Amino acid sequence: MRIQLTVGDQQATATLEDNAAARDLLTLLPVTVEMGDLFGREKPGRLPRALGGDVEPVFTYRVGQLAYWPPNHDIFIVYDGDGLRVPSPGLIPLGTVDTGLDVIAAAGDDFNPAITALA
Repeated sequence: MRIQLTVGDQQATATLEDNAAARDLLTLLPVTVEMGDLFGREKPGRLPRALGGDVEPVFTYRVGQLAYWPPNHDIFIVYDGDGLRVPSPGLIPLGTVDTGLDVIAAAGDDFNPAITALA
């Protein structure tokens, strides 16, 4: 399944993982998320509720990664910092940005992307 993130009049697309958390994300769509910038490497934003599903966490960042941080119910996109370690409880992988990572990276410290499912 693919999703689209719309920032103003620009878009990014991502392909979701085949896991329970990514499928649960789909049940929230369409959704607009208030996002910001964290550490000059990722764009987090709080989802309206926690994502469910038992998914093995990962403990390193990957540029282009769409992931979920369970303690804060944040979805986020990594645009820099490939290979950096992630503290416990780790990240839940949701997918990979296919196009428009530059749109996300340039979106600034405060933006509200609309996230929708693509057919």
